[in-house]
Amino acid sequence: MEHKVNGHTIRLIKGDITDQEADAVVNAANPSLMGGGGVDGAIHRRGGPSILEECREIRRSRPHGLPTGEAVITTGGDLRARHVIHTVGPMWRGGSQGEPQLLARAYVNTLKLAASHGLKIVAFPSISTGAYGYPINSAATVALTTARDFLRESPLPETVVFVLYSESDLETYIRKAEQILGLNHRPTDSPRA
Repeated sequence: MEHKVNGHTIRLIKGDITDQEADAVVNAANPSLMGGGGVDGAIHRRGGPSILEECREIRRSRPHGLPTGEAVITTGGDLRARHVIHTVGPMWRGGSQGEPQLLARAYVNTLKLAASHGLKIVAFPSISTGAYGYPINSAATVALTTARDFLRESPLPETVVFVLYSESDLETYIRKAEQILGLNHRPTDSPRA
């Protein structure tokens, strides 16, 4: 499913974030940047040791780790993507601890970093909806609204892909996209970014 926003494309697909051909894939990282479970562990495992080495280098200047909402960029290592942008989403604590603002900040800072590096295609997972427990319905609203608003103001990236791991998550994003982005969309046959 694709939606057009100010000449840009927002694409929604079911797939594996580690298998995307893109200028960058986004890692829903933990603050340590040392890998972990879910998307974070999968990216580190599939991407190989060069990603971890760059993360260790970043940690030298950030001894307390990466704060929630911030983003950093590394090589893509053995991934098909050239780069990985690591960002830390918020843990869900009921919604009254600034979670929507922190999640939006993670998306904005990732998109800003991609634009500053001249990246045209960026593939996101659904940040914070795994181990961090953010409800998928609310997370999709934040993700899609933030991407739409950013793309209205920035020439890059040209394409933002949301790569959803399950059919139910994809269906949630499609429903939200129709509300947030309108009905200016077309089905997409390719599962690749």
